[in-house]
Amino acid sequence: MILTITLNPSVDISYKSDSFNQDTVNRIADVSKTAGGKGLNVSRVLKQLEAEVGAAGFLGGNLGDFIRSEISLLGIYDFFTEIQGETRNCIAVIHDEKQTEILEGGPVIAKKEAELFLEKLPENLQQANVVTISGSLPKGLANDFYEKIIGIANRNGTPVLLDTKGELLAQALGSGNSPYLIKPNQEELADLLGEKLTTERQIVEALNSILFADIPWVVVTLGKNGALVKHNNAVYRATAPKIDAVNPVGSGDSVIAGFAAGIARHLAGEELIKYGLSMGVLNAMQAKTGQIDPEKVDWCVRQIQVERILK
Repeated sequence: MILTITLNPSVDISYKSDSFNQDTVNRIADVSKTAGGKGLNVSRVLKQLEAEVGAAGFLGGNLGDFIRSEISLLGIYDFFTEIQGETRNCIAVIHDEKQTEILEGGPVIAKKEAELFLEKLPENLQQANVVTISGSLPKGLANDFYEKIIGIANRNGTPVLLDTKGELLAQALGSGNSPYLIKPNQEELADLLGEKLTTERQIVEALNSILFADIPWVVVTLGKNGALVKHNNAVYRATAPKIDAVNPVGSGDSVIAGFAAGIARHLAGEELIKYGLSMGVLNAMQAKTGQIDPEKVDWCVRQIQVERILK
């Protein structure tokens, strides 16, 4: 089983309209509500890859119940910790070829709720051979919470794929409990190192930072330009096929799903790189976030070109 961790999930609400008028009533006919959060995007793609998936994090109130119902329908095992607070909404109003987002801050996690999550984690990890951690922390949790999760997983011998940014990523990398894989994009890598990274050479040099010495996989996604990937002491350039992108939102989450599924299936080296990155490409070809066409996986893997550029 692959365990996905989303500590600050949401109910994602999408309102689509030809126009949006301020200071008056707007009636919306096109509405969708889904279980949201980066880790749950990972979960959905994993299910489409026919992986066994469990999802963990914090859920509370009626919106939490909605998410539990949604993941149950998808066949995702529920490892969420119940909280007193109410799970948040994240609203996107799509109008006039624009998108306006209204994002709630979410609940405050109590100390006892955080402790309960960590107490349950070793037992949950007994059923998992890969763990993914995605997104931000809810209020009430200290910045070392990811570090604690990674430490528990490392002691259990379970590889952790971490997808976060900024201070949370810096905290995790400086803790001594290294994840197995991280996936910053170009901008996030530059922010982490406090450097300007505009060329391939600059990114490759950045990947040789001592900060990444103990991390087996560093995947730097470059959007339509593919990725630069460091695996141990080797660096690879991965080139993606040209596609008609429909909706690139969620492609990073899909890449995490691809690498998690590949690791669970014992893929390695260039084969794992191609498989992992293919899911980001396939997600961009779909209208819905966290969606791929499984029938196109083999095609996409063949289209990804991987070249070792540094030994």
